[in-house]
Amino acid sequence: MKIKPEQLANKLGPQPAPVYLLTGDETLLIEESSDLLRQHLHSIGFSERETLHVEGGFKWEYLLECANALSLFAEQKIIELRLGSHKLNKQASDILQEYLKRPAEDNVLLIIANKLDGTAKRSAWFKAIDQQGIIVEVWPVELQQLPGWINSRAQQIGLTLEPDAVQLLCERIEGNLLAAKQELDKLNLLYAGQTVTADMVMDSVSDSSRYDIYGLTEAAILQQIPRCNKIIEVLRQEGTEASVALWAIAREIRSLIAIQNGLQKGTPLDTICQRERIWGNRKNQMRNAASRFSPDTLNSMLSRCAEADTQIKGALGDPWLTLSGITLQLAGIELNLER
Repeated sequence: MKIKPEQLANKLGPQPAPVYLLTGDETLLIEESSDLLRQHLHSIGFSERETLHVEGGFKWEYLLECANALSLFAEQKIIELRLGSHKLNKQASDILQEYLKRPAEDNVLLIIANKLDGTAKRSAWFKAIDQQGIIVEVWPVELQQLPGWINSRAQQIGLTLEPDAVQLLCERIEGNLLAAKQELDKLNLLYAGQTVTADMVMDSVSDSSRYDIYGLTEAAILQQIPRCNKIIEVLRQEGTEASVALWAIAREIRSLIAIQNGLQKGTPLDTICQRERIWGNRKNQMRNAASRFSPDTLNSMLSRCAEADTQIKGALGDPWLTLSGITLQLAGIELNLER
């Protein structure tokens, strides 16, 4: 039986299935489903747990030995088989199917695997689990579903978020649910009992002293030259791809161009910022930055970004040197950058 993670709780009863398969690439949801299942099994008497990590040289016969071994500490046991990205060969498939033909009543087999491809889902062992047990397939939360997911998680911990704060979080976490959970927990500690705004989200990220691409663009817009230099150096030392930082800087420049063009046409700033996904205090910060540059200067910086992209793709010179120059120019330093 295939179910979604949110359906698992309703499928847990006094008589567990002989086997559960949790599969997917979303680490947070996999771990939460695993924890829920372990807690339930422990509550009905499965007090022992043996974990098998499938790695190179793993002997699948041990699964049968583990299932048949008498426990010294408990009558009921969870056998946790962590597949990771390992693919089952014929021998492994045969042994797993042999186990499933006669599963021990005092054992529950919990299999945790990364996302399975179509070949695995058509395999005999997968079909055997589908017939005898429960398969929890964890799918990524799509971008359009992410605001609802964040709001739901916030409500679970008693946190209220303004719409702009939700959108900013969606932008910052980029689909990393584990990062989203950590950010929500941090916001709940900092602003318990308050309605969290986009500015609070930005302050929270700033207070964490993380040096990331968002900090780099913020420092450039606020004309914080020393901070720009520091963040670039940290990103470089940490092995951040120059192309990622370049993408963020180029996006910021395009947003400034959009603000200039929109205001010139009489479009309200809020409308422009909504379209460009700019929230909170950043609206005025970006408007002020847009007023500092002529359209020609912004277009020139965008052209330099294109040149830097060519440099990165062609492995020509030091892309971080070029990127640093563009960033400092965005921060307000007039530079004569060589092409």
